[in-house]
Amino acid sequence: MLLLRTRPGRVQVLPALLRWRRPVVVMVGLIAAIALYWEITSFIAYTGDAYVTSDLVAVAPQVTGRIVAVHVTDNQTVRRGDKLLTIDPVPRELAVAAGRAAVKEAHAKADADRDAVAAAQSTLDAATAILQYNKSTQARAAALINSGAESQQQLDAANEALRRADADADAARAALDKAREVMAIDEAAVEQAEAELATEQWRLSKTNLPSPTDGTITHLTVRVGDTARDDVPMIGIVDAHAWRVIANYKQIYLRAFRPGGTAWVWLDSKPWHWYRARIEGVAAGISRTLDPPGLLPYVAPTTDWIRLPRRFPVTLILIKPPPDLELFMGADARVVIFP
Repeated sequence: MLLLRTRPGRVQVLPALLRWRRPVVVMVGLIAAIALYWEITSFIAYTGDAYVTSDLVAVAPQVTGRIVAVHVTDNQTVRRGDKLLTIDPVPRELAVAAGRAAVKEAHAKADADRDAVAAAQSTLDAATAILQYNKSTQARAAALINSGAESQQQLDAANEALRRADADADAARAALDKAREVMAIDEAAVEQAEAELATEQWRLSKTNLPSPTDGTITHLTVRVGDTARDDVPMIGIVDAHAWRVIANYKQIYLRAFRPGGTAWVWLDSKPWHWYRARIEGVAAGISRTLDPPGLLPYVAPTTDWIRLPRRFPVTLILIKPPPDLELFMGADARVVIFP
């Protein structure tokens, strides 16, 4: 400590105090700023890291073919069920015609098989009746031979007739079983032909691609003459009923957020307006890497070379937005929540 003597026995300490005053003031100010920040953030949770989003419906055809008509334009508003494009129906129409012919042929075979089964059944019935008659004749001959009323030759003839009748009955029964097997096969062929016809009819119905939801066409690149491929998305629609705001908040705020709470949203696409919103939910987790499969949301921890605290997505739904409010998927937003 630097001490100045002005009179004998007196020490001046003012310069030493002035020397330490600035660090003390800075430290006190820093502590006060931190305390003020914690106090403010306990009542106001603000983030500028927010954006507007919706569901992007990727519309894919369910059949492959050449596109013969496109019924929408880029950025057009569509309603659920509106026709988007038409795939050449001619190949499907021909397939349906061939399927109908195959069904008729299969039915004709099945009908013939039923007639064959009926004929085989009649043959078996006749053979069974003859067999029963020969059994009775043989039994009478066997009974009379003991009394001498019948000769051995007559008994042998009765036995032979019974044997032939039994063989004929077995053959008729086998023919009936075979006819039933063929009928079962052809009846299965009828079911298969009808299923294939139904499939071709379904494919024909899918040559007109309808909109699955209300929304707006975005980034349309489909043209007449392009080839539509099964299950390959060709048209994107921004869903008109799934608008929400995703606000990425620091971890320190999350403890105060509850589903159903109120938030206020500022949209950069329409500034100088605050819109009331409801907290729909808080993400239960985030991914710390960009590695697939991406089942958890990833929030970049850095911006402009500055590492930020980890942030978690908070989903917000606007409450009764004005009818004329136009929302843009991906637009920036800012959010204030009073925990």
